[in-house]
Amino acid sequence: MSNTTTRLLSLLSLLQTQRAWPGSLLASRLSISARTVRRDIDRLREMGYSIHATMGPDGGYRLQAGSELPPLLFEDDQAVAVAVALQTVTTSGVGIEDAAIRALATIRQVMPSRLRHRLDSLDIVSVPSTAGHGQPMTVSAELLISLANTIRVREVLRFDYAPRGEPQPSDIIVPPRRVEPHHIVTAHGKWYLVAWDLERKDWRLFSVDRITPRIPTGPGFTPREVPGGDLNEFVSARFKGSDVNEWPCRGSVILDMPVRSVLPFAGDGSARALTDDRCILEAGSWSWGALAASFGRFEVPMEVVGPPELAKAFATLSDRYAAAAVSG
Repeated sequence: MSNTTTRLLSLLSLLQTQRAWPGSLLASRLSISARTVRRDIDRLREMGYSIHATMGPDGGYRLQAGSELPPLLFEDDQAVAVAVALQTVTTSGVGIEDAAIRALATIRQVMPSRLRHRLDSLDIVSVPSTAGHGQPMTVSAELLISLANTIRVREVLRFDYAPRGEPQPSDIIVPPRRVEPHHIVTAHGKWYLVAWDLERKDWRLFSVDRITPRIPTGPGFTPREVPGGDLNEFVSARFKGSDVNEWPCRGSVILDMPVRSVLPFAGDGSARALTDDRCILEAGSWSWGALAASFGRFEVPMEVVGPPELAKAFATLSDRYAAAAVSG
């Protein structure tokens, strides 16, 4: 790459930070003269970049949105962020999945091999959420890439798994978990590792934020197929506490509430109007008590349509709440 090309790329990288740069500061950062900065700005404009210049002591240069999209520059962490965002767009609900796949392929094509290999290891599945979202989970890109690379090379993953809540006493030695990693998934705002647990002889979902990989990794393995063969269905079923993608407990109630007020909070349930002010809501959950409690969040008079197990769960909750009120 020639000195001029290198300098132009460096200049463009600075301008892409979306701030106004005084010419003198650009010259200082690039170790060139103010005159060379002006010439390089003109060269970028000829290439299709819209760069606005302002005069005066507070003047400078700012990269603006233009009518065309010239080549983009990404730092390593920006490229990883774009790859993750494009792979998780399938749960956005705006019908841009195919466009996202094409965009990811386009970006990958122009990446240097060093960075392309990192992106290739990222194979993330987004599982649509069917219930309320918890607090979003923040994990490092390096951890995601490390896990993804272990999945790609098909090696047993050894890791420490932090307990929930209070940390364990330091004198308790917990052996590392040993798993055959299968996939990274994102669901309900959190990151999970789907893996076959070698000690428990079963499939598990591990919270990525609790994983600390150990080095070296274990031996190679032949990947297993998740039950049913559909990763999305399998993970959705696990979140529902079931072996199949169906809630184990389903029931219906009539709510003294307009259907238009219920639908935004129905989740994966279904609601239909009975009158202008009443509707019937059918939904599911992992237990009858949880289902009754989910219906109770609407805080309006209601009656149980069925089944009897749901009515019994309401009676149990009623006794429990009454006891709680007395104790308070």
